[in-house]
Amino acid sequence: MIIVESKNRCKIRIAGRPSERLDTLPVPGRVAATPARIPGIRPRLLKGKGDNVRIGTPLFCDKSRPEIRFVSPGCGEITDIVYGPRRIIEQIVIGIKSPETHERFKVVDDKTLGAISRKDLVASLLDSGLWPFLHDVTTRAIASPADKPSSVWVSLDPDDPFQPLSRVVVSGKEDVFAFGVKVLKLLAPKVNVCERDDMQVSDPILSSLVTHRVSGPYPAGDPSVLHYRTKKGADENRAWYISAQDLVCLAESLMSGQYCIDRVAAVSGPGDENQRHVLTRAGTPLASLVTGIDAVDDFYWICGGLFTGTPLGPDDFLGRFDASLTIIPKTDPPRLFGFLRPGADRPGCSRAYLSAFLPGFFPPDAGMHGEERACINCGTCASICPVDILPQFLYKSILTEEFEDALAHGLLDCAQCGFCSYSCPSKIELAETFGKARQDYFSGKI
Repeated sequence: MIIVESKNRCKIRIAGRPSERLDTLPVPGRVAATPARIPGIRPRLLKGKGDNVRIGTPLFCDKSRPEIRFVSPGCGEITDIVYGPRRIIEQIVIGIKSPETHERFKVVDDKTLGAISRKDLVASLLDSGLWPFLHDVTTRAIASPADKPSSVWVSLDPDDPFQPLSRVVVSGKEDVFAFGVKVLKLLAPKVNVCERDDMQVSDPILSSLVTHRVSGPYPAGDPSVLHYRTKKGADENRAWYISAQDLVCLAESLMSGQYCIDRVAAVSGPGDENQRHVLTRAGTPLASLVTGIDAVDDFYWICGGLFTGTPLGPDDFLGRFDASLTIIPKTDPPRLFGFLRPGADRPGCSRAYLSAFLPGFFPPDAGMHGEERACINCGTCASICPVDILPQFLYKSILTEEFEDALAHGLLDCAQCGFCSYSCPSKIELAETFGKARQDYFSGKI
């Protein structure tokens, strides 16, 4: 067992973590694939409006890597294809028709896994549409089938408090998870299964698979952070990761010969009824995940994590790799003489707030509590950066288009955890700036 400790001591004390209650939702009337929200791909349609599809039918592929295909999360008719600016494919909407049927592919189970080659396994994952579950640690994009990584990371419990808990996601499927680990061992020489020190698993099957234990606040358990903290040389730079839930989905699909569409999502919103886990399917409408919210326009709907997710709306859909929905008020009421108040009810990383010395958690809000200001080089972001880069200098290098300096200051090492934006006293969207620069770098624009 390898113990990994975080140097960051700034804890996220935001209230609203979902309870462990798991509610099963009914089958929605429509689902959608969301190509525009998948990083690192240029989608090309394989089906058109009006076509009938099954669960697992390929809908689109990556133009630059056409062997990587993305499949339908529902059975029925493609009722709409929504385009965004510059004809970017934002949604492929499918009206569900019962009874639903699946595309079938070759079963890979314990009996056949020992005889299959790595090449054949990769081909099977590509043909079945399961390959997109594997992501590159550095780029965060879908892994390249041509690469051979030094390792694959699997985190049982993400330390983002608004993501699903493994004891909800993996409960009752420990043997499926173990089979998934066997599959990964054919793809990489090393499979690292990580658990949090304060969330140690009790199941003997899972316990036997754990290789790393991490302690410390978010984002100590992020795959990029873990890889940065443990790699020993340049030969280990290339690594992949997959979430525990995606690994269960991949393993179930291989064992059954049909694409698994189940999705457990952590929901955090106003009211006790919206603090829960829900069992639904990929591509479900976001509005179906919550109840009792009338003034929907008064809230931000953040899909995919409070710090790294995408602001959407109730008419949008749960992405294939999304596993959480966090709903927070858009506005924060003004406070008379707020600048004189000691901040006893405001979370943050600064000891200038009285809350730094008080226990408890604080409700989230989207208020700026002041306007955006210039970087003052205070070093707050550097003090909490989990991969030891200097975000303030990286930010200034990008603004001045000194991209060689940006690379030297760790642009490619950035874990994209979003914690620098959360902690910045000047309220600068550092993570957004870094993410766009990384995207431009990997697309060849810089």
